[in-house]
Amino acid sequence: MPHRYLVPFNPKRTPHFFTDVLVVGAGIAGLRAALAIPLSLDVLVVNKDKVQLSNSSWAQGGIATVMSPEDRFENHVEDTLTAGCGLCQRDIVEMVVREAPDQISDLIRLGTHFDEEGGQLALTREGGHSHRRIVHALGDATGFEVMRAIIQKAEETSNILLWDETFTLDLLTHDGKCVGAAVWRPNHGLLLIWAKQTILASGGAGMVYRETTNPPVATGDGMAAAYRAGAELRDMEFMQFHPTVLYVAGSSRSLISEAVRGEGAYLRDKNMDRFMLEVDPRAELAPRDVVAQAIVRQMEKTRHPNVYLDLRHLEKALVKKRFPGIDKVCRGFGLDITSDLIPIRPGAHYMIGGVTVDAQGSTTVPGLWAAGEVTSSGLHGANRLASNSLLEGLVFGALCGRGAAEAAQAVADRFTVYPLENRAGSPLSPATRGLEGEGMLDVADLTNSLRSLMVRNMGVIREEAGLAEAERDVAFWCRYVLLHEFDDRPGWELLNMLTVARLMIHSARKRTESRGVHFRSDHPARADANWSRHVACPPFGEVMDFA
Repeated sequence: MPHRYLVPFNPKRTPHFFTDVLVVGAGIAGLRAALAIPLSLDVLVVNKDKVQLSNSSWAQGGIATVMSPEDRFENHVEDTLTAGCGLCQRDIVEMVVREAPDQISDLIRLGTHFDEEGGQLALTREGGHSHRRIVHALGDATGFEVMRAIIQKAEETSNILLWDETFTLDLLTHDGKCVGAAVWRPNHGLLLIWAKQTILASGGAGMVYRETTNPPVATGDGMAAAYRAGAELRDMEFMQFHPTVLYVAGSSRSLISEAVRGEGAYLRDKNMDRFMLEVDPRAELAPRDVVAQAIVRQMEKTRHPNVYLDLRHLEKALVKKRFPGIDKVCRGFGLDITSDLIPIRPGAHYMIGGVTVDAQGSTTVPGLWAAGEVTSSGLHGANRLASNSLLEGLVFGALCGRGAAEAAQAVADRFTVYPLENRAGSPLSPATRGLEGEGMLDVADLTNSLRSLMVRNMGVIREEAGLAEAERDVAFWCRYVLLHEFDDRPGWELLNMLTVARLMIHSARKRTESRGVHFRSDHPARADANWSRHVACPPFGEVMDFA
């Protein structure tokens, strides 16, 4: 059976750090949580890399919020429910949607500069939205601007301590309760952080795929750590693929924002056919699952590796002003977005599934809260509506911050170093385990093999034979890799990605229907009678037991 903790340690010989609230992750959800905690409590925010390198900072499109006179909360709610294909929790959707304007006001108060038109917030429209309700900043760099303001505020707040380049190895548990985390810091080594309450906001897992819009930090570490700690994960089959990712051979896959189609761009195949007109009455403004699947089918039909975004009919000055970041990236490949066709294809973008949380952000493990992409909150259902992700991070980040603060204040003002246990409840062995098996593993080769397999067999369109092959291959890799112990980030990330991939494939095989971002060509219909429900992952030790 795989180890409960990624690395062995002896609590008596390991340095300790104590805080009232520990926040794992410094994206929009984590820092919003930290800022919601009163100054009377100490907050430690640990971040895997530089604080600017989160998925939140990479977000282009914007934040969905009802602002215009012709829009209504009910419209935003219905758009979200429609996109979610029957799996959204209406009460969660209504709560998040109604919180949105206040969250935007808070961001402005924190110093965020959103784009304006005529002294009012500028609003654009994206796929699946019935109205223009997307606020944005710096044209197409909303996440960067929002995170600039939030990071600055967090750094200025006296009770918040930020640790960059801190890898969270595992969550610490005692008697089924989360009591902190084991982390690794360069020049410090292993540290045990003891916390009265812990908030997990570690982001997504797009790096499980070879083609993704995510930054390199998105390797599913928080999901895997929560799973090893006994938290419930669900809906892991629902990885959302963004329809429009720049496809240039030899380049990294750069996101081309949904807002480009929101401003009127067309999708064309290699024959210049505007194929979305025949797929959906909303054409290019259909939800992401519809557009991504249509693109894949059109690439197969035309036997071409990509389709194209066409902005040539739009006003050049508007395009340049609205999408300066995308323009800069494309110019790096000799492409002028006002006069050239932009080659694109779908790429892994957003993990809808994750750690199960309730309406307050509580997980199934006492003492552990979670917010943002690491969670399954009930907001997105089977397909996330564009620009609802930053909104979710803000709303649930604030909820977790307030909830964790209240719980921490109820704990006596003292700290206990607990005897740590593994999943079976026996004391953790202090002995250092060495590498098991012959020779050293080629981590880079295994990582590349996994990411390529996921694109082939767990991509936009799936079927049983491919899923079964993927499960066999990943189970084989897990059988020997998960018994190894590593002493560096690439090795730990591989262990976490294998764990997450195994859960994703297991869930995809189990859901024998097509719904939202999960499309199975062998079960192409939606089956409400059997599958209008979440798919919870088996406990750690069942699906991950390869002994």
